[in-house]
Amino acid sequence: MMPFEEKTLCDNIVRMKKSMTVVYPVGSGLYVNLTNKCPCNCTFCIRQSAKNEFDHIETLWLEHEPSFEEVVQALEKAGVPSYKEVVFCGYGEPTEALDVLLKTADFIKSNYDVPVRINTNGLGNLINGRDITPLLKGRIDVVSISLNSSSSEIYEKTVRPAFREKAFPALLDFAKKAAAVVPKVVLSTVQTTITPEDEEECRRLCRSLGVTYRIREYEPLTTS
Repeated sequence: MMPFEEKTLCDNIVRMKKSMTVVYPVGSGLYVNLTNKCPCNCTFCIRQSAKNEFDHIETLWLEHEPSFEEVVQALEKAGVPSYKEVVFCGYGEPTEALDVLLKTADFIKSNYDVPVRINTNGLGNLINGRDITPLLKGRIDVVSISLNSSSSEIYEKTVRPAFREKAFPALLDFAKKAAAVVPKVVLSTVQTTITPEDEEECRRLCRSLGVTYRIREYEPLTTS
C-alpha cells in the first residue's frame, strides 16, 4: 500500500494544472525544468499543496518530461546569452532526468559562455544506482545541495526521503565526490528553520567535506 504522505502528494499532483514550462527566468538566471520526479516528500515543500494561491507555480507541473530536443528548443527561444547562468532546477530533482541533463549541459557548454548550476537534493547517486559525479566534470560549474540539517535524524524527519536512512550519508558522500570534479559545491540550510547550534555544526561539516556552507534567507510564501 502507498504511504499516506506519498498518496496525498500524488492526489494533489493530479489536481494541479499542467503545462510544458521547460525553462523559466528567476532573477538573472534561466532555470530548466526537466522533471517532476523526486524521491523526497519534504514537510515544507509546496508540491504538497493544491491551493489556488500557488497558481503561479503550478505551471512547473509538466505534461510530460521534455526530450533533449524540446529542452534545446526552449533554451534557444529564451535567449540564453541574456542570462548570467543556466540552472537545472524545477519542480523535481534534476538528476532524475540524468541523460537529458548531461546532453543539455553539453549543448550549453558548446554554444554559450554562461556557467551552469544544478540545484539538487544530493541523492543523484542513489537515484541512478551509481556514482554520477564524474559525469559532472566539465559540464557543471556549481552544484547546490539542500542540506537542511547536520543531523541525519532531523534530515530524515524533515525531508522524508524514499531512501530513508541511506539518504543523509549518501548526500554527504555525493557532496564530497562532486567537490573533486566541480569548481564549486554549496550545501545550504534555510535561516530560522534550524537552531544556531545546528547551523554551526553544518558549517563544521561543510569544512570537513571541503565545500561551501550557505544559509539561505527564509522567504515565506504569501497569498497576495
